[in-house]
Amino acid sequence: MRILEPLNPPLRDWRGVRVWLVGASTGIGAALARTLAARGARLALSARDEERLVALAADCPGSLPLPMDVTRGVAEFARVRDPVLAAWGGIDVVILNAGTYQPMRAWELEPDAVRTTLAVNLLGVIDGATSVVPTLLAQGRGAIAIVGSVAAYHGLPQAAAYGPSKAALVNFAESLYLDLAPRGVAVHLVSPGFVATRLTAQNRFAMPALIQPEDAAAEIVAGFARGDFETHFPRRFTRIMKLLRILPYRLSFPLVRRATGA
Repeated sequence: MRILEPLNPPLRDWRGVRVWLVGASTGIGAALARTLAARGARLALSARDEERLVALAADCPGSLPLPMDVTRGVAEFARVRDPVLAAWGGIDVVILNAGTYQPMRAWELEPDAVRTTLAVNLLGVIDGATSVVPTLLAQGRGAIAIVGSVAAYHGLPQAAAYGPSKAALVNFAESLYLDLAPRGVAVHLVSPGFVATRLTAQNRFAMPALIQPEDAAAEIVAGFARGDFETHFPRRFTRIMKLLRILPYRLSFPLVRRATGA
């Protein structure tokens, strides 16, 4: 008998699985789209960049490119959700991956940039969940995956807006799981470390354990297969970040300063 049982039903066979991937046009989202398409998933792909989205859809035969802007609220999600439901009759997995990042130290905080970060990274996820939870509950099955970040575990230099937006997602995902799992809807939290994307390219420091988007996609698929609530990677880095979260501040703050040079 296993000591630790999966928190979600393991998902190993993606053939015919109906996936709505929000934040699909670049980085982790694009790599995940290609990975799931190769495994036989049926994809609805959404992002703001229509040109990149259409090009990605060409790499994922049979996928539906559906441009949208997550900052426009629940009505925007409904505008895309309804044709997906009309085409498929249901949705099996919703992956909320849209995100933005602008490095900001405490003395560089810009109110408009902070609000944009929160609108995309936090409210965009909450609005996405709001738009699909009734459908998944009516089906009595399905899954929501929220892509966060290990920046949620501890405050970091340059992350005065990004870190809080991702930290809130941890609590939100936990709350969703406690409410939805007993009703047959799985909830997954994805917490990547540093992944080589156009967003992380803005960082002005050496990023430890940097991985490629394709590696991140493989880790996410493996997390679904295990039925994990949280999938975090690469573990050689994320375990250190988890340790920082539980250390006393008199230890964790000096360690962060030493590691980042801040």
